[in-house]
Amino acid sequence: MDNSTLQAALAEYFAPWVQALGLVVDGSAEGTVTLRLPQSDQLSRVGGMLCGQAMMAAADTAMVLALIRQFGGFRPCTTVQMNTSFLKPLSGQDALVEARVIRAGKSLAFGEIDIRGATDGKSVCRATTTYALL
Repeated sequence: MDNSTLQAALAEYFAPWVQALGLVVDGSAEGTVTLRLPQSDQLSRVGGMLCGQAMMAAADTAMVLALIRQFGGFRPCTTVQMNTSFLKPLSGQDALVEARVIRAGKSLAFGEIDIRGATDGKSVCRATTTYALL
C-alpha cells in the first residue's frame, strides 16, 4: 500500500475537522505510518505551542492509518483507550506523528505513537492506544 492510498483514506474515512488538521502522509511501512502535522496558528495556543488536542487527534488518526496499512485496507474500528504523555512543548516547526501497530488480533489492536519535531527530531509526546476491531 503506497502513501497516496493512505492519503486518500484521510478524505474517505475521517471527519472534516480531522481533515482540517492538514495531515500529510510522510511515510509508511508494514504496520507503521508517519504523518506530518503542519505548524499553524489555528492549532497553536499561547506562545505558539502546538496544542495537545491537535496532537491527540493526529495520533489517533495516524494509528487508524497504521491499522489500514497493517490490514491492507480499512477495517471499522473504534478507540477504546488512549494514554498520552506530553513530554515538552513544540513550537515553530511541524510535527511528525509516527504510529506503530504493536499487535493486531481478531477483536483488539494495540499501538504506540511518538510525536516529534520535524526539524529537531526531539520527542514531544508519546501515546499508547487500544482499538476495538468491529
